[in-house]
Amino acid sequence: MKATLKQTSYPPRSSVLWITTCGFFMALTIVLSSFGVPVPGGKLYLCDVAITTAAMLLDPIGAMLVGGIGTFIGDALYYPAPMYVSLVVHGLQAFAISWIAHNTFKNKPLIGAIAGLIVGTIILVTGYTIGKIYVYSTLEYAIISFPFELLQGVIGASFGLMLAYGCHLKQIFERRINRRR
Repeated sequence: MKATLKQTSYPPRSSVLWITTCGFFMALTIVLSSFGVPVPGGKLYLCDVAITTAAMLLDPIGAMLVGGIGTFIGDALYYPAPMYVSLVVHGLQAFAISWIAHNTFKNKPLIGAIAGLIVGTIILVTGYTIGKIYVYSTLEYAIISFPFELLQGVIGASFGLMLAYGCHLKQIFERRINRRR
């Protein structure tokens, strides 16, 4: 039983560290939702970097809050049309990444994180493609923006993976958690 608790690499939800980490990544998500690189069919946003990084550090509920509520608030402040699509899509994306990263390939966490990021990118691209058809009532707009949704997902996953594992942010975060226990 203790070995299972050791492998769970996120703080308890009631802890100050969990609340602070969620708040930090949510604020970062909101800020990164405020500007985007113009591309045909819309803009390319970097908020997925914060979402994917948070998903690899936090538990699925914390990740879902960061992804869903962070992008919802960001969209509500800067471009409200897709805010409900963002709430659902980024929330599911973050939840899936976190759950897969923490619950699969326990002996090889990097492989679990990559698997989670692949599933999260599929959720992002599929969700936004369907969401754009609903919000803008046009299949053509969704088709035009499809490659850029894919690019946004790949960029977010790549940089999130680089921050969490390449820059050892996950290792630093886990050391901080274990020191508190």
